[in-house]
Amino acid sequence: MLQIVRNDAGSVVDVVAKPRQELHLLILLVVMSSVNLWRYSFGFRLPVKLKRMKILICSANFAPEPTGIGKYSGEMAAWLAARGHEVRAVAAPPYYPQWQLSRDYRWPPYRREQWNGVDIWRAPLWVPASPSGVTRVLHLLSFAVMSFPVMLRQVFWEPDLVITVAPTLVYAPTTLLTARLCGAQAWLHIQDFEVDVAFRMGLLKGNLLQRLILRMERALLHRFDTVSSISGRMVERLLQKGVPRRRIRYFPNWVNLSHVKPTSISGAYRTRLGIAADAVVVLFSGTLGGKQGLMAIPAAAKLLAARNDIVFVICGDGMMKAALETASAGLANVRLLPLQPPERLGELLCVADIHLLPQSLGAADLVLPSKLSGMLASGRPVIATCLAGTELAAVVSLCGIVVAPQDSAALALAISRLADDVATRQEFGRRARTYAEVNFEQDAILGKMFGPIEGDEVTVPDDVIA
Repeated sequence: MLQIVRNDAGSVVDVVAKPRQELHLLILLVVMSSVNLWRYSFGFRLPVKLKRMKILICSANFAPEPTGIGKYSGEMAAWLAARGHEVRAVAAPPYYPQWQLSRDYRWPPYRREQWNGVDIWRAPLWVPASPSGVTRVLHLLSFAVMSFPVMLRQVFWEPDLVITVAPTLVYAPTTLLTARLCGAQAWLHIQDFEVDVAFRMGLLKGNLLQRLILRMERALLHRFDTVSSISGRMVERLLQKGVPRRRIRYFPNWVNLSHVKPTSISGAYRTRLGIAADAVVVLFSGTLGGKQGLMAIPAAAKLLAARNDIVFVICGDGMMKAALETASAGLANVRLLPLQPPERLGELLCVADIHLLPQSLGAADLVLPSKLSGMLASGRPVIATCLAGTELAAVVSLCGIVVAPQDSAALALAISRLADDVATRQEFGRRARTYAEVNFEQDAILGKMFGPIEGDEVTVPDDVIA
């Protein structure tokens, strides 16, 4: 069955066969893949090199989502395509961070589109209005089910490398199967340990359920050729979960330093928000999610309401937006902004005199906030609410102040201290930019990751990335 895809003007832009498991297709699939399965089982695989490859990326979140995993998966795919690789992505329609399907993607449910040289195959998923533990699981399962035939169709394309971006692990078995059927290498990239976070934060409960899921996770991790993650502590956690050291790679999130510069002009934002040129702007920009302890921001703003020279700007969207709006009501020193266009990110980040990076207690060392790299690149100091001894604390202590999670009084005190000390802000900002240049430069990170990938062993850092 054919599906016609049209643009807004009604012109046909693509004709796609709807993915479905027809008997003759499956028979052909088995015959085609038998040699590849035999070759993989007995180790007869050619090493994958940096020269032109066919790369398949499976990431539920993808461009044009402006924040989080979708942003990085899209940038990675575009970077690879710009360097001559053939890149396909199987992804859901954009829905994050608003947790609402974009109007342009509500129909047809399956579609194929081109973006920055990447061939994107969209598969539908169910998006809950109020995500919770159970509804999140169903949400992710819906994509795993609906994307299954789309992934199997990619076997006929014969990719050299199949990359799965987690969360979520529920569709990792499908990507692993796809890789094995066509003899490709299977790479799992972990942006956060979703299982550990879910149980630590109470989204999922029950000792028996936890043991069962962790056992399944462990078995799955062992079946990938390469498993990577975004921080030193998360790499250490992979070792604790039994992943062999030779298969682990450290793959941090990055920032395009040419797009975020400390000298960026930010006057337009200040004028638009009615903020005086000499005011100290305290900025949070990003996804308004539940793992970030965001309610500490309006609480600190309330404590500093008498400081007319300090203005809080909260910019973003997500499930915590309504709660933040309610908590900020009546606070003259708080400005709320929607997510800004990606092309204005550098200007927005440089509005700040101080960046805020709150994190919930339960997320410590299970995620490393992706927004950190952009904050550091802006050359501004950072105040993070996180536990001492975590990797986030180790990094931020070099270029800012660390306070305990959920301690709004300590957060307000740290903001006051930096607001009153221009010299310290400037020194922390200089260190922040240097750290970003050394550790998070986009071309350096992606260039290192997509060199020869077979037989490469990671060196696990003792504490922080350096």
